[in-house]
Amino acid sequence: MGGTMDGSKRQQRRGDTRQRIQDVALELFSEQGYEKTSLREIAEHLDVTKAALYYHFKTKEEILISLFEDLTRPLDELIEWGAGQPHTLETKQEVLRRYSDALGGASPLFRFMQENQATVRELSIGETFKDRMISMLEIIKEPGAELTDQVRCISALFTMHAGMFVLKDVEGDPEDKRKAVLEVAIDLVTQAHAGGTAHGSATSQGLGEAS
Repeated sequence: MGGTMDGSKRQQRRGDTRQRIQDVALELFSEQGYEKTSLREIAEHLDVTKAALYYHFKTKEEILISLFEDLTRPLDELIEWGAGQPHTLETKQEVLRRYSDALGGASPLFRFMQENQATVRELSIGETFKDRMISMLEIIKEPGAELTDQVRCISALFTMHAGMFVLKDVEGDPEDKRKAVLEVAIDLVTQAHAGGTAHGSATSQGLGEAS
């Protein structure tokens, strides 16, 4: 009995080490650039041996990919949830709220992606992310939406991404900024939704008159 508890405790500690490695690595990548950062430096900052670091990650690419996978897991869960919901305005708003939370937790990684686009391309992280954006778009836009309404939905997603970079230089509480960005994104999608449903009913009305 005691053995299993001890095992889970050890597992827990290991999990913490993995996360500490990720956090420190991302900090160093952002401060001095991905290319200039070595595994040895990451180990020194953590005050662990290179072997201990090696136990978790063999290369710095592995660290970066693991960070990215940790970010995309909640996004995948959100996309799966949203895709299974009815195509209502409430669903779309809830998807944006949850997306905002997921992005909030990942802002250091987004900053890294913004500043190290060549690395992101090389590890094809950007491609995977683009696929997720397309899936998100499918959930928040109406099928057969007018082009302007599609643009509104795309803008809602970009507003949420851009908000994290641009607003970091603006005075104010980060949580207030996140809420303001979310509000604008929800406004855009609400407008697009209204346009989409109005367009749908206008089309059926036209068909009714034609018959």
